[in-house]
Amino acid sequence: MHALTRLPPEIRQYLVVTGNYWAFTLTDGALRMLVVLHFHGLGYSPLQIAALFLFYEIFGVVTNLVGGWLGARLGLNRTMNIGLGMQVAALLMLTVPASMLTVPWVMAAQALSGIAKDLNKMSAKSSIKLLVPDSQQGTLYQWVAVLTGSKNALKGVGFFLGGLLLTGLGFTGAVLAMAAVLALVWLASLVLLKKDLGKAKSKPKFRDLLSKSRAINILSAARLFLFGARDVWFVVALPVFLASRFGWDFWQVGGFLASWVIGYGIVQSVAPYFTGKRSGRVPDGRAAFVWALLLAGLPAAIALGLHSALPAQAVLIGGLLLFGALFAINSSLHSYLIVSYAKEDGVSLDVGFYYMSNALGRLIGTLLSGGVFQAYGLEACLWVSSAFVLLAALVSLGLPRHDTARES
Repeated sequence: MHALTRLPPEIRQYLVVTGNYWAFTLTDGALRMLVVLHFHGLGYSPLQIAALFLFYEIFGVVTNLVGGWLGARLGLNRTMNIGLGMQVAALLMLTVPASMLTVPWVMAAQALSGIAKDLNKMSAKSSIKLLVPDSQQGTLYQWVAVLTGSKNALKGVGFFLGGLLLTGLGFTGAVLAMAAVLALVWLASLVLLKKDLGKAKSKPKFRDLLSKSRAINILSAARLFLFGARDVWFVVALPVFLASRFGWDFWQVGGFLASWVIGYGIVQSVAPYFTGKRSGRVPDGRAAFVWALLLAGLPAAIALGLHSALPAQAVLIGGLLLFGALFAINSSLHSYLIVSYAKEDGVSLDVGFYYMSNALGRLIGTLLSGGVFQAYGLEACLWVSSAFVLLAALVSLGLPRHDTARES
């Protein structure tokens, strides 16, 4: 504890923000697995289970847009703490008697959890901009990569945690345990997180929700296509395909996807080493184009492999692992660029707008994942994915380099 008090204030705040984000992410991943396992046990189909998370994604779009405005007006400490408090409330909503756990009730709890998650994420990502001097772009990239990568790795751990808690405590006991622990984190955050962090000097108007920066608008469009490309085959199509084509049981599917997310997060954390850190460079818009182009042909190659005489399981799993590594680098690079491009005063407005596009991409991908897979199969989802990544690469051609980013 004494060693912590001797750290610079910005490091202590980074640790508080990261600790909040980690705790929230564990409950977010665990809650998703709890809901999936519980309703799977009740006989719901994969598509019906996916529908339970529809409001989670829809409200994420709205929350990121409005949340950035709230963060600039109220301060990021308040929006982060509001998110933590709402997640506790969402968890407590699911502790009602089993007879009250209807689909509309669970969807409402998921909607509240979706709002909480995006308030928390927007606050965490925006806060880093204010804790690192603008001249230290390499440090900024490293901090963003660690925060983003560790979050995704912990989300995968949360999948395992959800299954473990469900086995040991049952559904209600598991949700109550998570609510109790997160409530303690919330109380600590109320005390430790710096007041007025990220509060804009001038009160932004509601019309300021939409970004006026060309660089951020272009990056947001690229982000939309990038995450649509992942979720169009990952959210619904892949789990159902693994179960129906390869005969995997639910634990095999869930365990593999959880492991994939953990590996994806680890690669995100070390992404700076692949994009120029060893040579002392930080990435710009050209890097975003190049890495997206490297990813663009991979889903199509997997689709062609599945259509060939090659072993389908080896093609899909090998392709998925390579896709995860390349996608993680793209995602981490984007996460750095938005924090770098964002204005320091009212940073959450720019970050919130960007993550609104991220959430919209996830929503579009989720809807297409169910619809395209049901109508045409997994290979069609993979072709759509390649088209989306190619669009992300082409859009990225308009991104500025660092010497022009702040002029845009």
